[in-house]
Amino acid sequence: MIDLTERLLYRDGMMLILNKPAGIAVHAGPSGGPTLEEGFEALRFGLPTPPALAHRLDRDTSGCLVLGRHSRALRRLGRLFAARQVEKVYWAVVQGEPNAATGTIDMPLAKISEHKARWRMKGDAVHGQPAVTDYRVMACRGGLAWLELRPRTGRTHQIRVHCAALGCPVAGDPVYGGGGEPLQLHARAIGVPLYPQRPPVTALAPVPEHMRDRLRFLGWPTED
Repeated sequence: MIDLTERLLYRDGMMLILNKPAGIAVHAGPSGGPTLEEGFEALRFGLPTPPALAHRLDRDTSGCLVLGRHSRALRRLGRLFAARQVEKVYWAVVQGEPNAATGTIDMPLAKISEHKARWRMKGDAVHGQPAVTDYRVMACRGGLAWLELRPRTGRTHQIRVHCAALGCPVAGDPVYGGGGEPLQLHARAIGVPLYPQRPPVTALAPVPEHMRDRLRFLGWPTED
């Protein structure tokens, strides 16, 4: 099991922020396998119970993941996420180039089942839940683009479906794109206004190894 204490980006009495590794689910699902939650016991730091998830990241997405350290913290964090007050910034390497350098994707999303444990999200203006993502093109080269994405909502697979709707699926996405490599999607930064009289708590997750070559190709200066 991964030593999660080495992946802490922030810690206080209410909240932890982890740098989640790609390739591991945050909690148990139908496909089984190890989960991040199995390592939460090591993150008690003297409290009577381990922390719990305040939100989710996909199995193959890396980066900033927020945990609440007790029930009161989880209730407060839940309200902040539900009210869309948490600022989330993602980096993605996508196939193709958007038509505009900046823009907003406003496409409600609904879950569809294909076969028992197989499912996916799709755009559905009638039955879908609201989903909005702002994007900015950081660089383009060789049929690839580096995007900064700021989701205003937190729907399952939101960024992956929205990028595909732009005609620019996230590189390595086996569901909404082509697959064939690790998913090139990283929760780069987060800002949580947890304390009313203070600035938001912020964290920045280092770029994972599996994205560094592509980002260097696109001009990333390799400085975190």
